[in-house]
Amino acid sequence: MIKKIRFYLAWLLLAGFIMSSRANDDMLVFSDRLNNGWGDWGWVPHYATNNPVHSGTNSMFIVPSGGWQAWYLEHDPIDTTIYTNITFWINGGSAGGQPVGINVTGPASAPRVGFTAVANTWQKIVVPLSSLGAANITNLTGIQIWCNTGNTNPPFIVDDISLVAAPAPAVVHVSLLATQTVRTVSANVFGINQVAWDGNVYSPTSIGIMNDLGNPCLRWPGGSWGDGYHWTNEYRGWGSYSSDFIKLATNAHAQAFIICNYGSSDANEAAFGVRMFNITNQCNFKYWEIGNEVGGSWETDNNTNAPWKPHDPWTYAMRFTNYYALMKAVDPTIKIGAVADITEDGTSNYTNHPVVNPRTGVTHNGWTPVMLTYLRSNNVTPDFLIEHKYPPSDGDTYNLLWPSTWSSDVTGLRQMVMDYLGTAGTNVTLECTENGSTGDAQSVSLVGGLLFADSLGQVMQTEMNSRLWWDTRNGGGSITNSDNALYGWRTNSSGYFYEDGGIVYNAGAPTNRYPKYYIAKLMPHFAAGGDTVVKATSDYELLAAYAVKRTNGTMTLLVINKSSSSNLTAAVNFGGWLPLTNAMIYSYGIVQDTAAQTGIGSPDIQTNTFTAAGIGFTNMFAPYSANVIVFNPAPPPKLAAPSKVLGRFAFQLQGQPGARYVLQYSTNLNTGWNAYATNTLVGFTQNFSNVLSGAQQFWRAQWLP
Repeated sequence: MIKKIRFYLAWLLLAGFIMSSRANDDMLVFSDRLNNGWGDWGWVPHYATNNPVHSGTNSMFIVPSGGWQAWYLEHDPIDTTIYTNITFWINGGSAGGQPVGINVTGPASAPRVGFTAVANTWQKIVVPLSSLGAANITNLTGIQIWCNTGNTNPPFIVDDISLVAAPAPAVVHVSLLATQTVRTVSANVFGINQVAWDGNVYSPTSIGIMNDLGNPCLRWPGGSWGDGYHWTNEYRGWGSYSSDFIKLATNAHAQAFIICNYGSSDANEAAFGVRMFNITNQCNFKYWEIGNEVGGSWETDNNTNAPWKPHDPWTYAMRFTNYYALMKAVDPTIKIGAVADITEDGTSNYTNHPVVNPRTGVTHNGWTPVMLTYLRSNNVTPDFLIEHKYPPSDGDTYNLLWPSTWSSDVTGLRQMVMDYLGTAGTNVTLECTENGSTGDAQSVSLVGGLLFADSLGQVMQTEMNSRLWWDTRNGGGSITNSDNALYGWRTNSSGYFYEDGGIVYNAGAPTNRYPKYYIAKLMPHFAAGGDTVVKATSDYELLAAYAVKRTNGTMTLLVINKSSSSNLTAAVNFGGWLPLTNAMIYSYGIVQDTAAQTGIGSPDIQTNTFTAAGIGFTNMFAPYSANVIVFNPAPPPKLAAPSKVLGRFAFQLQGQPGARYVLQYSTNLNTGWNAYATNTLVGFTQNFSNVLSGAQQFWRAQWLP
C-alpha cells in the first residue's frame, strides 16, 4: 500500500456530526449517491436528478431505450446472513405503468421479481432475499433493476435502496470453552509500524504510548519508504533516524521487523544494516524483510537491467538468494522473510516463468508460486512469508465483518508453502507486517478502532505469528467524496472526513488520539505473549467473542458489538473453568468517542466492576463497543465444619453460587470414589447430613463443568 507522508497538516477538530445512534444496521446501497462501496455498472441510460426525489437531494432517473437493459449495482461479495430484504422506492413519472424487475448476482439461481411502477407516486418495494435466491449466502455481488420487457419504455425514477438487516436477537449465546486450546499467544501480534517520516519516533510521549500498548513489536522504516531508504545515507530532514528507532525499541523492550531496501539498493547495504543494528548496536532485531510490497507497481523497483525485471517474482527470488546469504553471514540468528501474495494467481505480472503446482498439476504465474519455486531451486528457504492486509472501502458493517477472512488467507498461504517447498517449509512462519483500516472515515473513526480489536481476535485464531498495525503516526488528509453512510465526526471545515492511518496525530497529545489508540490500549487487559487462546463462540455475527487464559491464572473475554444501533444482550456460559462472581470490565465505545468530540466526560477506557459473573451470566453490550472482561478463578470447593450429632454425620459444602458440584465418598481410597449427590449451589454454602455407617468414609467435592 502507498503510505501517506503528509505529516504536518493542521489538525482541525470541529464539531461535525456523529451518528452515535443509528436506527438500524441496514446497508444503504443508494441514498443521494452510491454508498458503502457499491459501484455503478449499469448499461441502461441513467442519470442523477433532484426532481423528483423520495428523500435527500438526489434520485436516479432510468431511461430504458430498448433491448434488455438494467441499472446494475456491483459490490464485493456480501454475506447476507444478517439481511432479510432489499427495499427501494420507485416512481413511474408522468407516464407510469412501467414493468420493472429486480434480481441479484452471485448465487447460482437468481430469479427476477417483477412489479409495476405507478405514475407520479413514490412506491416502496420490499423484496425478500429468499425470493431472489439470496438468503443466507456469502456471495451477493450485485443488484440489477430492469425494464422488464426489453422494450423502450417511459423513464422511471429509483431512490433509497437498502439491504435491510434482520432485527437483533433478544439474546446472543456466547460460549467460552476453556478446555479447547487454540494456540499460544505470540507477543508479535500486538505489533505496530514506525515510520521514518515521523519526527516524533523517540520522545517521552512515544515511550508512554508504547507502554500503553503493552510495548508491542515494532517495524522500521515504514512501508514503501523501505524500498527507497538507505542505511548508509539516511534521510536528513524533518523525520527520524534509525538511532531514534533504536532508542524507542530499547526503551519499549520491543522486538522488531526491519525492511531492507530491495527496490533501489542491494544485498551489501542490507548486510550493512544487520551489522549496524545487531552487531554495532547489539539490538538483536530478529525479523528482516526483503522489500515491501515489491510486486506492486506503486513500489520503487529499479531492477530493469536484463535479465532482471521490476515487480517480478523470478527476479525477486534470484536476488533474495543473495540477500539471504550476505545477511546471514553477518548474523546467523536472524530470520529473513519474503513478500508473498495470498493466492496462487495473485500479483501475476509476467508469464515468462510459469510453474506447476506439484500437488495439483496446475500451471500458475502468480507471485508466490513462482517465487517459492525458484527459491527452492536455489536451495534457499525463507524463514517467513509476509502478508499485508487492508479491508476494502465497502462500508462500516461490511468491514467490521471482514476480519473473518484471516482464516482463508492463512490457509492459502500455508497450502502454498506445503505445495512448493515441501518438508523444507515446515518451519516457515507466516507474518503480517501491515494491517490497518481503509483510507476513509474508518481510519479515524470508532469503526477503525473496532476493526483493530476484531482483526487481532481473528489473527489469534490462526497460526499467523505476527500482526503489525499501520501505524503509530502517519499523517492526516481528507476525503473529498465522503460517504454519508459512514459513522464518524472528525471532519474539516469543508465537512470532509479526515483520514489518517496513524493511531495518534502529531506528537500524540491526549487530544490527538484516535479510537484506534484507545482500543489498542484496551488489548493488554485482554492478552499478552505466552497466554493461551481458548475457544469462544457467538451465534450472532455482529457480536464477536474471543477468550484467553492468562499466565496469571485469570480468564479474559473480548466482546465486540459491531451493531451501530443495538444493545446486544449476551448469555455467557463457561465450560471447563469456574469464575468468581466478581469481575472487571474494561470498555471503549460510543460514549468515549462522543466525549472526545464534545469535551464532556472522559475519552479514555472505562473501567467497571461486574458482580454478576459466574459459570453462566448475562450482560448487555453497547452498540459499537469493545469490551474486555477479566475473570478470576473461583477457589476449589471444600467441605467444612464436620460434626457428629445423634448418629448422623453433618458437613458443609463451600463453593461458587451457580456452579454444579458432585459430592463423592470412598471407604478406603483404593477402590475409587462413589457419587453421593450432585448439587447446584444457590449461595456460597450448602449443608448436608447423612446417617453414619459402620465403615470409615472419606468425602470430597468436585466441580462439574
